[in-house]
Amino acid sequence: MFRNQTTQNTNTIFKTNLNMQYSDAKPPPYGNRPIATGTQYATSQALVPWSTGLFDCCSDGRNCCVTCCCPCVTFGQIAEIVDEGAMSGTTSATIYTLINATTGHACMYSCLYRQKMRSKYRLQESPCSDWIVHCCCESCALCQEYRQLQHQGYNMVMGWQGNLQRNLGSDMNLTPPTMQPNMKR
Repeated sequence: MFRNQTTQNTNTIFKTNLNMQYSDAKPPPYGNRPIATGTQYATSQALVPWSTGLFDCCSDGRNCCVTCCCPCVTFGQIAEIVDEGAMSGTTSATIYTLINATTGHACMYSCLYRQKMRSKYRLQESPCSDWIVHCCCESCALCQEYRQLQHQGYNMVMGWQGNLQRNLGSDMNLTPPTMQPNMKR
């Protein structure tokens, strides 16, 4: 008797939750704005142009030289910031180098990070699609992404953790503890 009553109560609760889950009711507005979800949110904001052009590589001479000589370094710095420190710049640069050494198509890997970056900062896909930009002008694309992240306020040399600590500022004590010179046991 007790077991049947428990089963009936469980079935009633399950049916009620099932009906509520697939309801056609719209969510209530939040404040004065309706809640935007998924594609509604993505299409409601305009895309912004890149801070510099694709061929403005020489506007940052140091980065232009580094990227021309060793694009894996620039890519590693970009990837670390775009991934928010999930993977170190050294690891990303190593993967880039291995892909380039084995297939010669590291541009396809770096293209994925351009797409992530465009999505994250709502950037226009210009002057053409991401994979064409990276396949035809890999060095120019990396330089443009580097400059864009600088424009967003990142110090590229510091990496993700350095930028994070810099932005936290006085909240963190980054000085190591000092030891007295004549410690005795």
